[in-house]
Amino acid sequence: MPYFYNKNIERSLDWVLKKIQKSIYKVVDELKITAWVTPEPVPFEQRMTGIKKELSIGDKWGNLWDCAWFHFTGVVPESAAGSNVVLLIDISGEACIVDSNGCPIQGLTPAASTFDYSLGFPGKKVVPLFKNAQGGEVIDIWADAGCNDLFGVLKDDGVIKEAYIAVCNETMRELYYDFEVLYELMQHIPQDKARYHSIAWALMEACKVLRNFTEEEAKEARAILAPELSKEGGHPSLTISAIGHAHIDLAWLWPIRETIRKGARTFSTVLALMERYPDYVFGASQPQLYQWMKEYYPSLYQKIKEHVFKGRWEPQGGMWVEADTNITGGESLIRQILYGKRFFKKEFDYDVKTLWLPDSFGYTASLPQIMKKCGIEYFMTIKLSWNEYNKYPHHTFLWEGIDGSSVLVHMPPEGTYNSSAAPRAIIKAEKEYLDKGVSDRCLMLFGIGDGGGGPGEEHLERLKREKNLDGLVPVVQEPAIKFFQRLEKNKNKYQTWVGELYLEKHQGTYTSQARNKRYNRKMELELRELEWACVLSFLISGYPYPQNELERIWKEVLLYQFHDILPGSSIKRVYDESLARYEILMNEVKELKQKAYLSWINTLDVGEMVCPVAVINSLSWERDEWISVEGQWLKVKVPPMGYTVVDASIHQRQVCGLIAGDNLLENDKLRIKFAADGSIESIFDKEYNREVLSTGSFANKLAVYDDKGDAWDFPIFYDQIPCEFFTLQSASFYIDGPKAVANQVYRYGASTIEQKVVLTLGSRRVDFITKVDWHESNKMLRTSFPVNIHTNEATCDIQFGNIKRPVHRNTSWEMAKYEICAHKWVDLSQKDYGVALLNDCKYGYKVLDNVIDLNLLRSATYPDSEADRGVHEFTYALYPHPGDHVEGGVAREGYELNIPLNVIPLDACKNGAMPREKTFMEVEARNIIIETVKKAEDSDDIIIRLYENSGAGTKTKIKFYFTFKSVCLVNMMEEEIEMLNMEKNGVELYFRPYEIHTLKVSTK
Repeated sequence: MPYFYNKNIERSLDWVLKKIQKSIYKVVDELKITAWVTPEPVPFEQRMTGIKKELSIGDKWGNLWDCAWFHFTGVVPESAAGSNVVLLIDISGEACIVDSNGCPIQGLTPAASTFDYSLGFPGKKVVPLFKNAQGGEVIDIWADAGCNDLFGVLKDDGVIKEAYIAVCNETMRELYYDFEVLYELMQHIPQDKARYHSIAWALMEACKVLRNFTEEEAKEARAILAPELSKEGGHPSLTISAIGHAHIDLAWLWPIRETIRKGARTFSTVLALMERYPDYVFGASQPQLYQWMKEYYPSLYQKIKEHVFKGRWEPQGGMWVEADTNITGGESLIRQILYGKRFFKKEFDYDVKTLWLPDSFGYTASLPQIMKKCGIEYFMTIKLSWNEYNKYPHHTFLWEGIDGSSVLVHMPPEGTYNSSAAPRAIIKAEKEYLDKGVSDRCLMLFGIGDGGGGPGEEHLERLKREKNLDGLVPVVQEPAIKFFQRLEKNKNKYQTWVGELYLEKHQGTYTSQARNKRYNRKMELELRELEWACVLSFLISGYPYPQNELERIWKEVLLYQFHDILPGSSIKRVYDESLARYEILMNEVKELKQKAYLSWINTLDVGEMVCPVAVINSLSWERDEWISVEGQWLKVKVPPMGYTVVDASIHQRQVCGLIAGDNLLENDKLRIKFAADGSIESIFDKEYNREVLSTGSFANKLAVYDDKGDAWDFPIFYDQIPCEFFTLQSASFYIDGPKAVANQVYRYGASTIEQKVVLTLGSRRVDFITKVDWHESNKMLRTSFPVNIHTNEATCDIQFGNIKRPVHRNTSWEMAKYEICAHKWVDLSQKDYGVALLNDCKYGYKVLDNVIDLNLLRSATYPDSEADRGVHEFTYALYPHPGDHVEGGVAREGYELNIPLNVIPLDACKNGAMPREKTFMEVEARNIIIETVKKAEDSDDIIIRLYENSGAGTKTKIKFYFTFKSVCLVNMMEEEIEMLNMEKNGVELYFRPYEIHTLKVSTK
């Protein structure tokens, strides 16, 4: 009789596997349930302060985001004596079992509403209780619960589904994983292979003995399968390094407060499973999450520390949070790593060497240098596997940034951080790994992520059977750092990717939740000013530097740079809360800055001035600008990184050369003509005798596009559908001191725009000071400027430099970049002339041919149905200039738009010790920018961070006009590299193109 295999085998095996699973647990009694429900979490000590509810299975206990302390009680039946007794609990919400002191010991999770079930089943409901029950044991369990699933959804209307005492048939449980692993392995082996037939035969033989699914039958079935599980592979060409993982978004479809509890649920489950599985190694990133555990769950945190020191738990990733790297500013990226690495070093004596950003939405080309100069060598991400049109050609490669710095990158080839660790996952990893010819290792991150939860017993049971199972490449559980160190041995074989790691997805996040993005930009710059003000005050008057306050504020700002907060992809509550906190932080920073300045400002010599005013410049070049003091316009010249004192009572000469009226603005540089609809039909450069706009085009038409996307995405073809425009309601023209102004009011639907187009005497910049009251849904507001420039590439401002991007769509790679991210400006230039579009809080651009298009607002309806409705204020500016962006000084203009001069009135008739004008430091080379001045983290030395911004190798002198004793070149962690030779007033330093240098200046 022939052996005959067909699809009926799989149908039979499916049925048997499900039957085995159902036979693992036998319910023997119900638990008594009491809950105290509250709208927000309360600590263990206050667990009985909510609304008390006596509940049964089938009862609804809460609505979305409700919280409760559940008390489960019962008695183990005598019939369960000698058995392995567990609890089965599913309250349609997340919960955390605690011990008698309130320390988390295990998390519980319902099946998630939107989880990709091809990756496995995310639910956790089994609570181990008595391995060998005596019968009669009292059950008294407390659990802290939230009425939401992993993804912030009200699951099954908040109804209690299970609360049982059950007996676990351990042999049947083991059989389940034996059967599952072999069955899935068989499904991925060609049917003409002997291994397929031997597994199929063993599984069918095991099925034959499973008639009543008793423990005796399970033992017999396991014995049949054991030989197949014991078969090992040969000498491997590839080995998978596996580490447990739980990607926990610090906010997303849930508020930040729920993340804190997700951390406790996840981490307590990890620790519980480590007791059962000696091979289990787990890793977690984000010091912010650890800090919350330390603050809210100190006993749990101590257990985590113990397992870190044992080598079972790996602190991963140097950043304070898994931050967005498109929108986050350059100094913020450094502070992410500075505070992140310092936390891990202080708490665990662990020097992190990896950057762990599995889910951020693309990676700036500035990052490799920042990593290297922070002592980070390796980078891990998953997200690039999400590309829409093009596949990145490598999973293991070297990534080179704009300055030439290079780091080692690995993208787990399975393309997920939620690996099931099942045979299908191992087979996919081997199949997809693009670099398996030159690398003998790849990484697997197994567990339940996004909403947390981490690995379950199913992951670890599978891995126990897959260490070296014939038919699969071997799998080793180990820390990621060991994997990267092994990977590095073949470093000279890997290919190099140069420039940004652009994600062909989620381009809508450059614009979504505009108020948060504006606050982030303003907070970054205000913190820069505050640190400069405090150093200045320390140098002048010995004013105490507010180190603790600054660190606290910085860390909260870094939290809001998490990759689902700053990009705009979280629920409404996240933004309601973060905007309220931003306002408080901004006021605090401004108050601290004012105190710092006032500590020395009245020591200035003002002589006979009637209305003295101090004007402070924190930028590293001289500024010649107009300021307004109590309605009086003054032209001031302020030295770099210093101040000047002027008398506001001195009458300024009459301002001439301005025109405002009859749809015309004009100064000594430019002439602007407006069309009847309010758009601009001409910008004529009087100085260079040329038209700025392309022939026949109109600029600043406020266009409204249909936007059927969500917070993350909008269609690539959005601009192929006819748009509508805001309609001009009124326009007035006037002169205000040195400014010619067109005040325009527009309307579209329920929304209005008031825009002041401003041309300032002596300036080549056209400012569009804009206030929008926006009440549209699924719409996108954009402005565009078709300019009289022919070039093949745009220069885009990014952190600590700029990159060039093509303005054509020759290839699919270029087509996919239909929306790009830039910071303070984007420039189109020929050799002789160029035009830049600047902004003070926007990031999303489209640059195609000769048109610079800026994304101003989006109003998606998911996950926040009210996203960006309301009032917005922002400024963008057109800046025509001679030459390219370097000759035209575009970078400086971008800084000046974003960082105004500080103007502080002084007391009259003071003859102080400080001179009326002073600079504290300056750089001779125009292309070197001082970005940051702060106090060192561990001393009273001064940290100065500078970078080259034009792409040119540069030797220059940095001058200090204060008393100093030594200057040391340090890395970004402020660790000494070398002492510099001091010359008169400073030091000389060489910069590679786009290189960042950090100096530590000792004043004592």
